[in-house]
Amino acid sequence: MLFYCVTMIAENLKSVTQRIAKCCDKTGKPVSDVKLVCVTKSVDIERIRAALGLGVAILGENRVQEAVAKYRLLSAKAEWHLIGHLQTNKVKDAVGIFNLIHSVDSIRLAAEIDKEARKAGKVQDALIEVNVSEEPAKYGVRPADLPIIIKEIIVYNNISIKGLMAMAPETYDPEKARPYFCRLRQLRDEIVKSKICPLELGTLSMGMSGDFEVAIEEGSNMVRIGRAIFGS
Repeated sequence: MLFYCVTMIAENLKSVTQRIAKCCDKTGKPVSDVKLVCVTKSVDIERIRAALGLGVAILGENRVQEAVAKYRLLSAKAEWHLIGHLQTNKVKDAVGIFNLIHSVDSIRLAAEIDKEARKAGKVQDALIEVNVSEEPAKYGVRPADLPIIIKEIIVYNNISIKGLMAMAPETYDPEKARPYFCRLRQLRDEIVKSKICPLELGTLSMGMSGDFEVAIEEGSNMVRIGRAIFGS
């Protein structure tokens, strides 16, 4: 059974990386510009080890508690990203293990991250999550509030905003996700052009198993893929 799983993961990972490379070729960007975050939510340790053995370098977890348990077993073998919502009472643990937090969605959360990072003696890299679809049930800052949020957060010394993250609405047609990815890129470009802050916001984390190719075409340089690698 384990051999079958490793074989399946290897085939899926090869397919995903080939699709990423094809998108990069289409858009004229080096394939090295796009980072693959392998989403390991609910994935067991043996399958994660298999993915690491196949060259996966970044693991993405949705929940801090689940990530902590896995980190104890795999700590130095990968770069760890938090891609799910972060509650303020989980910030200490998150700062302790994650290289990049994708889901900063409030000044309050940023302040807590800054505080815990200062205690830990590190500068925590992070992305601001934007609710580009403005769906009430989704986390993320409203597009109109993004400049204000950025101005507030950049005064902190122990959190470093590297870019933006977004999720498109769920759809069976990737083309329907395109306007939302385009919107995030436009928001980033508008902020950089306006010079409201000295940040380049170089990272755009957008695109998952069902829509990552469209996301790359619209400027994503960090895709979060789980199902297309590990299966449903």
